Amino acid sequence: MENLNSIPTGSDAPRRVVVIGGGPAAHRFTEAMQARTLQVPAGHGANHAVTVLGEEDHLPYDRVALSRRLVESEDLTLGDPALWAAPGIRYRGGSRVVAIDPAMHTVTLHNGETLEWDDLVFATGSSATVPDIPGADAGHVYRTIEDVDFLVGEVGRLGERLGRPANIVVVGGGLLGLEAAGGLARLGGRSTIVHSGKWLMSTQLDEGAGQALGRLIQAQGVSLALGNRPTKILTSPTGRVLGVSLTDGTQLHADLVVFSIGITPRDELAAAAGLGLGARGGIAIGPDCSTSIPGIWAIGEVASVDGTCVGLVAPANAMAEVVADRLYGGAALFPGVDDATKLKLSGVEVASFGDALATSEHALEVVYADPARGLYQKIVVTDDAKTLLGGVFVGDTAPFTALRPLLGRELPTEPGAYLSAAGAEPPENSDLPDDVQLCSCNNVSVGTVRAAVRGDHGALGHDGACTELSPLKACTRAGTQCGSCVPLVKKILETELTRAGIEVSRALCEHIALCRSELFESVRILQLTSFEQIMDRFGSGLGCDICKPVIASILATQTAGYILDSGRGTLQDTNDRALANMQKDGTYSVVPRIPGGEITPAKLAVIAEVAAGFNLYTKITGGQRIDLFGARLEQLPEIWKILVDAGFESGQAYGKSLRTVKSCVGSTWCRFGVQDAVAMAITLELRYRGLRAPHKFKLGVSGCARECAEARGKDVGIIATEQGWNLYVGGNGGYQPAHAQLLAQDLDDETLIRYIDRYLMYYIRTGDRLQRTARWQEDLAGGLDHVRDVVVHDSLGIAAELELAMHAHVGNYEDEWAATLKDPERLRRFRSFVNAPATPDPAVVQVIERGQPRPAWPAERAAGGAPTTPVLVSGPTIPLRPADAPIGE
Repeated sequence: MENLNSIPTGSDAPRRVVVIGGGPAAHRFTEAMQARTLQVPAGHGANHAVTVLGEEDHLPYDRVALSRRLVESEDLTLGDPALWAAPGIRYRGGSRVVAIDPAMHTVTLHNGETLEWDDLVFATGSSATVPDIPGADAGHVYRTIEDVDFLVGEVGRLGERLGRPANIVVVGGGLLGLEAAGGLARLGGRSTIVHSGKWLMSTQLDEGAGQALGRLIQAQGVSLALGNRPTKILTSPTGRVLGVSLTDGTQLHADLVVFSIGITPRDELAAAAGLGLGARGGIAIGPDCSTSIPGIWAIGEVASVDGTCVGLVAPANAMAEVVADRLYGGAALFPGVDDATKLKLSGVEVASFGDALATSEHALEVVYADPARGLYQKIVVTDDAKTLLGGVFVGDTAPFTALRPLLGRELPTEPGAYLSAAGAEPPENSDLPDDVQLCSCNNVSVGTVRAAVRGDHGALGHDGACTELSPLKACTRAGTQCGSCVPLVKKILETELTRAGIEVSRALCEHIALCRSELFESVRILQLTSFEQIMDRFGSGLGCDICKPVIASILATQTAGYILDSGRGTLQDTNDRALANMQKDGTYSVVPRIPGGEITPAKLAVIAEVAAGFNLYTKITGGQRIDLFGARLEQLPEIWKILVDAGFESGQAYGKSLRTVKSCVGSTWCRFGVQDAVAMAITLELRYRGLRAPHKFKLGVSGCARECAEARGKDVGIIATEQGWNLYVGGNGGYQPAHAQLLAQDLDDETLIRYIDRYLMYYIRTGDRLQRTARWQEDLAGGLDHVRDVVVHDSLGIAAELELAMHAHVGNYEDEWAATLKDPERLRRFRSFVNAPATPDPAVVQVIERGQPRPAWPAERAAGGAPTTPVLVSGPTIPLRPADAPIGE
């Protein structure tokens, strides 16, 4: 029998604490115990020796962040590994407990070893639930690092073996299921979510939010089978997964099945030892986290609170703190469950907290919904519209950070002020009372963060102050787990620093200490022309997916050259590298420029010819252009050649650059028009085409005050008057729309263009990464008045310089499609397979709907195509399959 940590067992010896389980709850408990040990003066006793027994070989890691490991091999280890080298602390990985004896105060390991304890803490967590259906053993779960690493490898292996993306069915439409499906889709798989509810995340979201989330998830290329459960996993005689049968009688083709339908508390050891269990499993605990047997405690997902086990970070951390406090003689009680959640799937924003479903009596719901854009925001308050009870946000979670700390308190303004999707600007909450809980995961208050920023003596700059975000997070724990409170932590940090007159860091990323505008100016002044030169001068490391595209954009703005040459191709985002927009099925869309929306019948005929010849789906965009969907990578140059020969060029729909200049017909045809809107729109579009910026931007030109071109919804809007043109700036659509504001009025053509030149170039030089013009203007000191001073009155004396920079852009412009076609080396990029340049991608399967091709849904793909519609086989020269032809694999 081992004497733990070689600790003597005399009366003055530290108490022996054994923790069963090596997950986040065990880690937090150990941190809490160590913090209290350090606070006990030497010689005063009451110390404890902690041994943590983990089944996995890893040190405790962040299970909340498992989805990040799907797309990059990230170290998820929690906290500082030095914790496990501290005196009286020990971690034993690969140590599975098979039995406990409460009477003898011992635990037995899988190798027969027996350990003694004075206090025993269950932190065994939970296992992923697997449905009791035929073939379930052929499925996989998404619970541990080993699970995730296996799935990453398996998606790649299946793709290589099958010669196409793997079809993946994820069973479960909760938080973890969505993250799994999204991550596996980003790895190249085709994901379908099977969920028993009528909408996704049905336990956290109401129907409106769930439907909005569903649209956003589908836009990520993930298919949905809602209101369904699996009844059987179909396998071959060799055990290979073939498909999934559902309760509605349909079957989904599948190569891989992942279960994510919930958790089952790992209470088998406790049950065998005679501990009391909750009605639905888990170890029953009291308010002090004690179990039915003295000296034994339970924390985390295995603990049953009021009959329920909770799989969230905040309650587990709170339980860990309670038990640590109790073992040191305190009287802490578990404060209850905080079920705030935030989805971490890239490109999809979802958050909920408090009474999100408005179950409280006399609850009032304040809702904004825009189904077309996948936006849904609901704030739940008391019926006097004062006290915040909860909220749910889909598509735009900006209010979550501001509102979450105010749960249970009176709002400082009316609830509608927080509906950012409706264009509202919520009030700043950096002045929250000190006692407001900022980080629910780690129970950190606003006051704790402020005190850490100010330092031990309340003076900024003191050695004990945390004046940067990373040290602040480390010393307070705020934002170190789910991360949803990080924006507010950063805001409080910046506010405290600003109040003390200390400059706030605006570093672009961890590799470049300059902000985007500083980097832009430095590159311009030093005339740097490559990524390597910039990193040598201003960066460290190899760069990342934040700084690389920013540098590519800066170089594209300042240097005349093909954007994929000189090593700049590897810096670009996927769409920029392909000079086209990738779609959900791996094909690309082609958007030729149609300046001002004006096009001749002959050019329309060419587009029709291309669409018909390559079997492309055709749609008029909102910006008066024609989008051609479904082109394979190797088809792009052939399509471009036909279009370029007919006088078209790239519409740059793939870039952070000018998209369109929308116009009405103006005075040419309209009896209300007072200026030639079409001519002006064409002039502006040809002038600013290809201009790279911090974010995409659009222009609009209306020929009269009736505003048919919706110019005030654009970054730059021009509205005709009898005396000339009114110029509006800073508008945009998107998830947070804003109306453009009047900058100058009654301008002649020359002055109008000069002001737009200055405005756009000033924005390009000073805007932050991915910052739209509306937010850029708001963040400038002085706002619109400052912009007017610079653009109209030349208050900074840089107007001529801005105009000259725009003149250089106009003179150096070259169509990127035409430039690609001229160079055989550049064309080599546009091949699906290096060893077989003419081979089409066999994974592209489309069906005909409303007379046009679209990507096949999973059920259609599984059947080889929709039963009543022809399947488009890859390539423009292969005929369509007859509708009555038999369907094969």
